Amino acid sequence: MIRSELVAAIATANPHLTQRDVERVVATIFDTIAAALVDGRRVELRGFGAFSTREREARTGRNPRTGTAVVVDAKRVPYFKPGKDLRERLNAA
Repeated sequence: MIRSELVAAIATANPHLTQRDVERVVATIFDTIAAALVDGRRVELRGFGAFSTREREARTGRNPRTGTAVVVDAKRVPYFKPGKDLRERLNAA
């Protein structure tokens, strides 16, 4: 599902909201989650899962085209851990 499909599904389920309002709500939710992750905080949505960041150490990688060694800097990457309810729903089908 892509963002526009999510907005359309929410707008269909809530006919009292305009599509523009739903787009703003979805954008605000995503922006808030991203801002929390940038600040190093964890975002937990009960029954769905938790978003957090993980640290990756600097390392030496390899350019697959040429085979030469490349330095890959340390970085933070987003991480999602699904909640128990989501795992159970996925495995029930």
